[in-house]
Amino acid sequence: MNPVEQYLFSQKEPYQSVMLYVRSVIFKTLPNIIEKYNYKIPFYHYNKKPMCYLNILKGTSFVDVAFVQGVFFQDKFPQLKDHNNRKQVRSIQVKSMEDFDELMFADLLKEAAILLDNSKKAWNL
Repeated sequence: MNPVEQYLFSQKEPYQSVMLYVRSVIFKTLPNIIEKYNYKIPFYHYNKKPMCYLNILKGTSFVDVAFVQGVFFQDKFPQLKDHNNRKQVRSIQVKSMEDFDELMFADLLKEAAILLDNSKKAWNL
């Protein structure tokens, strides 16, 4: 098992199921995405640039699906939240499988991919 799989399978329910499902949607929507284990969490890189990551923040009851450049498309996707006053990162907080909108998330991934295709670096601010 690679480090990302170890991380995912070590999570308690319902976080484990949510993370595995989100991961499957990421790979289904963007088959060329690269999964890496950075900062002790799963990161997903598109065109060699970090696009998003999965995390469980201490003191919360949700999986934080965070987009590195989320600030640039939060108007188009109001589901993206600014949790903890982050400068550029915006995220979707997923509490359960029923809470997850796969079609909206797939559109969000495609929008993030277009943004990364058109940017010279991963962190624009």
